[in-house]
Amino acid sequence: MKKFDIPEYYRSPIISKVKAKRKLEDPRKKNFSPSSLQFDGIEFIISRHFGFCYGVENAIEKSYNAVHENPDKRIFLISQMIHNPDVNADLQNLGVKFIQDTEGNVLIPWEDINSDDIIIIPAFGTTIETMEIIKSKGLNTRMYNTTCPFVEKVWNRSKKLGENNHTVIIHGKHMHEETRATFSHSQSNSPSIILKDIHEAKIVKDCINGKLSNDEFLKQFKGKYSKGFNPTIHLTKIGVVNQTTMLASETQEIADFFRQVMVEKYGEESINDHISDTRDTLCYATNDNQSATLKLLESEADLAIIVGGHNSSNTTHLVELLEKKFPSYFIRNEHDILNIKEIKSFDIHKKELETRKNYFPKKELLKVIITSGASCPDAVVDRVIQRLLHLNNVEFNANSIEF
Repeated sequence: MKKFDIPEYYRSPIISKVKAKRKLEDPRKKNFSPSSLQFDGIEFIISRHFGFCYGVENAIEKSYNAVHENPDKRIFLISQMIHNPDVNADLQNLGVKFIQDTEGNVLIPWEDINSDDIIIIPAFGTTIETMEIIKSKGLNTRMYNTTCPFVEKVWNRSKKLGENNHTVIIHGKHMHEETRATFSHSQSNSPSIILKDIHEAKIVKDCINGKLSNDEFLKQFKGKYSKGFNPTIHLTKIGVVNQTTMLASETQEIADFFRQVMVEKYGEESINDHISDTRDTLCYATNDNQSATLKLLESEADLAIIVGGHNSSNTTHLVELLEKKFPSYFIRNEHDILNIKEIKSFDIHKKELETRKNYFPKKELLKVIITSGASCPDAVVDRVIQRLLHLNNVEFNANSIEF
């Protein structure tokens, strides 16, 4: 796989050694068991896979190239490049400005942007409508387009479904930048609808089976379906794709659920006329990170710390998995670890930041699970580990760590 040129300060003395060792031992990524890093009184159980993925490193490289290659020009990102506060803040400190927030609200009017400016398309991609605005202004859409190739793969899958007269069901969060972009591309080729979870899939089933009227269906899914969507016509032949950072198990559950719905309605012998047997469209990094997290659940530990942006979908799903077994704390960086008794953790259910007390129990050997999302720099995870060691008065030299 290509090696990207990203700023050295995103790399780390501890995590880089952990990953280098695992790469030598398991170059084909067949072993998802975690690594163990032991210090005096603390053992860190470190996920096999976490941190920057291909798409993120590609986006970072192109974004920094844009800054360094255009010192005398204004540089704009359509929205956050990735969902990590440290990376986005660093780009802003270099003068990059965001045109929209993560929900598509305008921060800088398009009227203020001209053909002399530089535009960066984020890793999530963008909508067809936004691309048309960019092109109308004479801006170069290719040079700094950081759209993840795995996102484009979903767009291509959606296009193929449309060419075969399928309605596209997108498993995703409808306000997420990637899902908005996928929906825009999908609805240009076929009727499309966004479903968040299996609960919404069951509502669709009721409409397919005539238990829910078209009017009630359209009311419940307002803003989540393509123009002219007619449930009676458009829910007879479907295919499922997803936002690349959703839980793999949920996407599979939804796809299997709809297959059974179609079998019950039309019969097994004609199932291929009503649902496409699409493969899961999650990216490799999401699959690897989730598989490694499931392996973490086989460990015994006292707590889990998950590092990443609070608006990061793939990181949120890691929290969902780990909190089923461990006291779990979702932090942005080492600064959220206030002291040995208090930590700021994001509650993914309440959608709010809380100060949690007594998170670090006193034990002779404390076992701490550590992982992060695909948009979190390894250096941030490094600093989290160092912060915990410092608060526990553990002396160490990161450069002398041996395995």
